[in-house]
Amino acid sequence: MANLFAKKSLDIILKESKETGEKTLKRTLGSPALLALGIGAIIGAGIFVRTAAAAGNHAGPGVMWSYIIAGIGCAFAGLCYVEFASMIPIAGSAYTYSYATMGELIAWIIGWDLILEYALGAACVAIAWSEYLNKLCEHYFGLTIPYAFCHSPFQIDPSTGVHGIINIPAVFILGLLTIILIRGTKESANVNSIIVVVKVLIVLAFIAFGWHFINPVNHAVIVPPNTGETGVFGWSGVLRGAGIVFFAYVGFDAVSTAAQEAKDPQKGMPIGILGSLAFCTVLYILFSYVLTGIANYKDFSVTGPGHEAAVAYAITHYMPGYEWFAGLITIAILAGFSSVILVMLLGQSRVFFSMSKDGLLPKVFSEVHPKFNTPAKANAWLFFLVGIFAAFVPGDIVGDMTSIGTLFAFILVSIGVVIMRKTNPDAPRPFKVPLVPVIPILGVVVCGFMIFGLGWENWTRLIAWLAIGFVIYFGYSVRNSHVNNVK
Repeated sequence: MANLFAKKSLDIILKESKETGEKTLKRTLGSPALLALGIGAIIGAGIFVRTAAAAGNHAGPGVMWSYIIAGIGCAFAGLCYVEFASMIPIAGSAYTYSYATMGELIAWIIGWDLILEYALGAACVAIAWSEYLNKLCEHYFGLTIPYAFCHSPFQIDPSTGVHGIINIPAVFILGLLTIILIRGTKESANVNSIIVVVKVLIVLAFIAFGWHFINPVNHAVIVPPNTGETGVFGWSGVLRGAGIVFFAYVGFDAVSTAAQEAKDPQKGMPIGILGSLAFCTVLYILFSYVLTGIANYKDFSVTGPGHEAAVAYAITHYMPGYEWFAGLITIAILAGFSSVILVMLLGQSRVFFSMSKDGLLPKVFSEVHPKFNTPAKANAWLFFLVGIFAAFVPGDIVGDMTSIGTLFAFILVSIGVVIMRKTNPDAPRPFKVPLVPVIPILGVVVCGFMIFGLGWENWTRLIAWLAIGFVIYFGYSVRNSHVNNVK
């Protein structure tokens, strides 16, 4: 009988990380490219969409504190990721770390869970990309994509009663970025770097221009009093807001999935993970301060006039003379979404690559293209999987599943650091998490609180998702596991 908790030897993992040749991934990414990957994954839907949603319905201007809380939770988990990524420089991220510390069953759970973060995250952002493409077409060209061809079959236009059929723009952007990923990791990183420069410059411009239009009255009360309902303003609202804006941080850990393609992972991983996290946290705090200073947070409530396209609303209503800038914000949003999708698709294909190398998924997912040195077939299958969700499932359901899946991964990685310190105390660690076990425990606690803030409906979806994963594991993976020597 197979050992469900068999661990993959650290020596075997390190040996695999040093493999060369046509059947393995090529080390092409330097520290700047890894930093850009991190920023590309982080700055996207969250900063433009989730900031206003959290401020209007839960935290008010206290959304700044929500970002700080979410950032602290990510920092604790990020430190743990860096320790693992620098000592185990191989594709797979949290899946590989769990295999080495907690055994195969836990590794499968986290690998299956990462599909929620990367694959469904890419689908969620692709759906949002489709929505904003429509806004861009309306703003500049006066064109509108027919509702039926940019919405899920489960959605109905309330004004016309038209049913959605398929979200074609979402599938299009997924296909385009999949082609770029297949062409090569270095090429993908170059495209991502260009996109990152564009969207960061536009975000910085909004902060700079908007600073002069801040109304001090809007910041007179940073944390509005609680309404009597948990999570609706007050500090419980700030905490609920942290769970919501956490989506804005989803993806920084995707840098760790590229460890096997980093030229110098011991140096590049800390820069890519912690550098991007620190940069984006500062940017988020400044952005939320300016946005809630320009417009009153009540404008961003579900019933408020600016709950949709919140940034463009703030510009057109409270920044006279800068109406032209609203169009650039839409371009920044599309650019931000594109780089997030790119990095998430890259991250998921590398997790599939590692799981396939271990025998837990079919061999096709670890086959490397002879010319491009990329897991091309994995990218193609991933496009098919993500494309189904993007084409036929509403975005709000996919988004919440992404957040809870990511938080769950963070918790397991934090626990893994403590276990690895006990089981392999003498293993070389180019980067060491300080104050172990305090920092990992704090990571578990903060991420646990944010999961609590997401509500039981998302817990139910997570449990259902894991149940599907168990069926696949016990039906296929446990019989084909290389660690258990099952051929």
